[in-house]
Amino acid sequence: MSKEPVAVTGIGQTRHVAARRDVSIAGLVREAARRALDDAELTWADIDAVVIGKAPDFFEGVMMPELYLADALGAVGKPMLRVHTAGSVGGSTALVAANLVAARVHGTVLTLAFEKQSESNAMWGLSLPIPFQQPLLAGAGGFFAPHVRAYMRRSGAPDTVGSLVAYKDRRNALKNPYAHLHEHDITLEKVQASPMLWDPIRYSETCPSSDGACAMVLTDRAGAARAPGPPAWLLGGAMRSEPTLFAGKDFVSPQAGKDCAADVYRQAGIADPRREIDAVEMYVPFSWYEPMWLENLGFAAEGEGWKLTESGVTELDGDLPVNMSGGVLSTNPIGASGMIRFAEAALQVRGRAGEHQVDRARRVLGHAYGGGSQFFSMWLVGSEPPAS
Repeated sequence: MSKEPVAVTGIGQTRHVAARRDVSIAGLVREAARRALDDAELTWADIDAVVIGKAPDFFEGVMMPELYLADALGAVGKPMLRVHTAGSVGGSTALVAANLVAARVHGTVLTLAFEKQSESNAMWGLSLPIPFQQPLLAGAGGFFAPHVRAYMRRSGAPDTVGSLVAYKDRRNALKNPYAHLHEHDITLEKVQASPMLWDPIRYSETCPSSDGACAMVLTDRAGAARAPGPPAWLLGGAMRSEPTLFAGKDFVSPQAGKDCAADVYRQAGIADPRREIDAVEMYVPFSWYEPMWLENLGFAAEGEGWKLTESGVTELDGDLPVNMSGGVLSTNPIGASGMIRFAEAALQVRGRAGEHQVDRARRVLGHAYGGGSQFFSMWLVGSEPPAS
């Protein structure tokens, strides 16, 4: 039996900011969910199930928040699932919801992910003691900086590439009303003059800490036919994982990432991603991960990703725009960041991305990773339904 085609017919985000003091977690998630329902012109009664995801519970100190959020999300008396795969959780959550529709378990599913970082301290929450990791890492940047250095040595990339990515993404964010950072006076010189946090990662080459939520309505072919606007069709989606540490692990280009992308391309019939995919929303919390993921995802040969960035290929008006929305570098409610990538990809193929819309975006990849580069989730969405 073939899978049911899956369509994204509703998308909702909160305005992402450093602290939403005006709402509780329940108010935050309901805001995004309400916007997604309004976009799809549906009511809570039209939703068959809810799939929710977030980063580790200790970030906010609220254990199993999905239990008390059921009412806020219209899930009372309905199936509700919780997903967790560290920073990639937003993407994984969307894929679990999509699979429920594809398997014809449910016709219409609301999926949502969130984070309220203002009620936590993720920097020190991620600085785990021995024996869980080596000491004095001071957050995720301390963990990933050596991998960036390894990439620079391996590829011969000049040390200016990271600042080019950050400058691009912060300018893109100015075109996105939902983005957290709107730095109207941003210049390349300001990025390059910002303090060094974890060599070679500078302050302006890192993601912010954000409060925010993102929601999508996923539905079957019949639901898509009733939708008020053009849907985004799921052409391929996959998750992969590998241990954080093992002998022979390639931290620069993890095998799980390569395998995940290859599976998505196989499902979608993509033979040459560089030629057949129009844009990418990828998970780049530290600017150097743009060229690293360009290689990991098959858009560039090993050691060549930085050349795409340096030559302007990944600019909003480039041949392969990357992080048109401003990306994780401009908005980072950790639990929702992966879903925002997926949702922004869907907005592009629906032609509803506003000022950061890419012309003739027909196929767009959404990408998320989490943990110690150990969890990966990706989907490819298109403006046309998959071939039956």
